[in-house]
Amino acid sequence: MSYCLADSADALAGPAWGAAPPPWAPGRREETHTMTHAYTDGDAGGQGTWCMAEVDIFCDLSEQEMAAIAEAAPMKTYGAGEILHSPDQPSEVLFILKKGRVRVFRVSADGRALTTAIITPGTIFGEMVLLGQHMYDNYAEALDDVIVCVMSRADVNRLLLSDARIAARITAILGRRLAELEQRLSDSVFKTVAQRVATTLGTLTAAQPPAGPLRPVGRHPQIALTHEQIAALAGTSRETCTKVLHDYADQGMIRLARGRITVLDAARLRDAGG
Repeated sequence: MSYCLADSADALAGPAWGAAPPPWAPGRREETHTMTHAYTDGDAGGQGTWCMAEVDIFCDLSEQEMAAIAEAAPMKTYGAGEILHSPDQPSEVLFILKKGRVRVFRVSADGRALTTAIITPGTIFGEMVLLGQHMYDNYAEALDDVIVCVMSRADVNRLLLSDARIAARITAILGRRLAELEQRLSDSVFKTVAQRVATTLGTLTAAQPPAGPLRPVGRHPQIALTHEQIAALAGTSRETCTKVLHDYADQGMIRLARGRITVLDAARLRDAGG
C-alpha cells in the first residue's frame, strides 16, 4: 500500500505535546550518519546480500550485482516504536524494507497522529527526490522489529537508475502507488465508512507475503493492527471503526482478538467493500 503525500509543511508548528515528547516527536530519531552494518559479508549464510533477496526490483540480478548493491546499502535494525524518518531531521536516503512493518504517519498541530500507510517487506520508501519519493512532513515508525537496507542518493543513481531493468521496475512501482493514491481518494468520497473499513482489511490481507515452506501460515490470514490503526487507514474514528469491525465479526467475516484481526471470509469482505 502506498503512502499518501502530505501537503502541510507547517503541521508541526507549535506542537501540543509540551515538555514530555512522545517517541515520534521531532529529535527522537537516530542520525543517519550513525548507521552501521548490522551484518557483514563474513556472517554465516551469505548475509551480505540477504537484504536484496526476495525484493522484486532485484529479482533477476546476478550474485555479483546483488553483492555490489548490498555493499552500498548497509542493513540497519530498528526496534518496535523507533523512528526511521522524521521531518525535523530529514535525510535523503532510500530505505528497502526487508523485515517487519513500518507505519507512515503525519502529526497535526494539536498532536494527533494520522496513519497514511503500512509498509510491508520488499517495499522501497524514503525521502529521495531523484526517484520521485517524498516523505514531506510524514514520519516513519517501526511497528515491529525492523530490518532495512539504506542507500544514499549517489548510490541510488550509480547502482539503481543506471540499470535499465531496475529503473523500469522503480517507474512501475511509482505508477502503481499513484494509482493506489487515486483509488484511496476516490474511496474517501464515494464509499461509506463500512465499505472503507472492508476495503482496508482486504488491502492489508492482499499485501501479506504468500505462504511457503519457510513462511507457513494458518488457514486464515491475520492482520496484526489495532482498531485505531485500522481506523486511521480507513479515514474514520476508532469508535466508528470498532463498531464496523464488530458488525463484520457478528456476520462471520472476521474474528477479533487483542491487536489482531483474523479474516474468515475474504470473498464476502471484498463484496462488503463495494
